[in-house]
Amino acid sequence: MNIKLLFAPILAATLVSTAAAQDVKDFLGRWDMTVTPATGKPYPQWIELIDNGGKIEGKLQPRGGAWRPIVGAHVDSGKLIVDVGPAAPGSEISWELSSAGAGKLTGVEKHGNDAGPTLSGVKAPSLDRPMPKQWTKPQPLFNGKDLTGWEPIGHVENNKWVARNGELVNDNPEVPGQKLPPAANIMTTEKFQDFKLHIEVNCPEGGNSGIYMRGRYELQVGTEGGKLPSHEMGAIYSWYPPPAGAENNLGKWTSFDVTLVGRHITVYRDGKLYHDNVELPGPTGGALDSNEAEPGPFYLQGDHHGVIMYRNITISVPKK
Repeated sequence: MNIKLLFAPILAATLVSTAAAQDVKDFLGRWDMTVTPATGKPYPQWIELIDNGGKIEGKLQPRGGAWRPIVGAHVDSGKLIVDVGPAAPGSEISWELSSAGAGKLTGVEKHGNDAGPTLSGVKAPSLDRPMPKQWTKPQPLFNGKDLTGWEPIGHVENNKWVARNGELVNDNPEVPGQKLPPAANIMTTEKFQDFKLHIEVNCPEGGNSGIYMRGRYELQVGTEGGKLPSHEMGAIYSWYPPPAGAENNLGKWTSFDVTLVGRHITVYRDGKLYHDNVELPGPTGGALDSNEAEPGPFYLQGDHHGVIMYRNITISVPKK
């Protein structure tokens, strides 16, 4: 018996397996992605990939809406091919990703066999920071008189935000039987890192808005029809639902007190604990960017319909 001849294919298979495992390792973890189309502005997405017993699994946060699981992924010639799933019936999307070293990815989004936008990604930062020992005195973000310190974004040609009676109002009523164009969102001109936020909102029945922290993480305001708790009042959109049995109580003033340190968030609504220092895995749909390590603005969603009013918006930041 020629032991060398028998050992050779075993060794070769082992080396291939080891190389494939190393290739997979380069892609695992959470990634802050930027998608750049041939025309138009770049936009953020996010993906997390894990190795579950040799099978690559994960979840993807698209440009808007909720996160969704990937269909599958495999390594081919050093590239990770991620089956993202259908964009529309008969239109399959995949990502072809290559490791660029030092916690970076590059690639292309393919629609069927056709190349689409380019992809770039960086390893999502841990943002693991201790709770500050002291905070500054709360300062107003909205003066109650005008839009000083705020600017419309998105559909700025259809800005419905006004200051009225001490309230920041998205004066964008829904008209039954009419499909109205989307209106603008509004954001602070100042950017923030860690903070304590107090904000009060009155959202009408059927209204839909959101409070975005650092412009990336949405605290849901209003309703998306009640089908998914994680899309209802007080949810961290698609990541964490409000407490079991919580009611939307739309059409009434309600307050939120939010503490965000690193990627851990605590939320009280009208004094009741909704989210207790939970981790934000990544940006939610509608994020302004995927630069999680950087400070960002607050923004309020106004591109849905409903006369939604905000007031008494204050912020504290860590004392230096």
